[in-house]
Amino acid sequence: MIDLNVLFIVTVGFIAITVFLLVRLFILDKRLSILFSGKRAGDFEDIIDEFVKTARRLDERTKMIAQEIDNINERLAKAIQRVHTVRFNPFKDQGGNQSFATCFMDENGDGLVISSLYSRDKVSVYAKPLIDGKSEYELSQEEKESIDKA
Repeated sequence: MIDLNVLFIVTVGFIAITVFLLVRLFILDKRLSILFSGKRAGDFEDIIDEFVKTARRLDERTKMIAQEIDNINERLAKAIQRVHTVRFNPFKDQGGNQSFATCFMDENGDGLVISSLYSRDKVSVYAKPLIDGKSEYELSQEEKESIDKA
């Protein structure tokens, strides 16, 4: 037969577990009541749908921003980024460093170098295009220095 002490211990154990589970159920019910106060299941479906729509809009916006950043980076590569001016005196017997060579280049080394030769009688200005930091026209030492430093 079954010992009464064992039966008593098993019964008390089941009662303790049942009381524990009822307390947990009560706490869970209280939390759910607070969470769902004034809400219906349809309201939560609408909220979830709104979150999904918002996430999709944010994803589309993120893709659009990424494309715009790529566009800006492409345009920025073509913008003048490197500039340097070298002043010099081409005629040792006249004046100071009134002449100059200024280089304007983009990220790829494309651009131009502008030179000005100053003398007492006249000022001459020259512009030479640059592709990859080089020109098809002969460059003076000062123009080369301006390109190198830019």
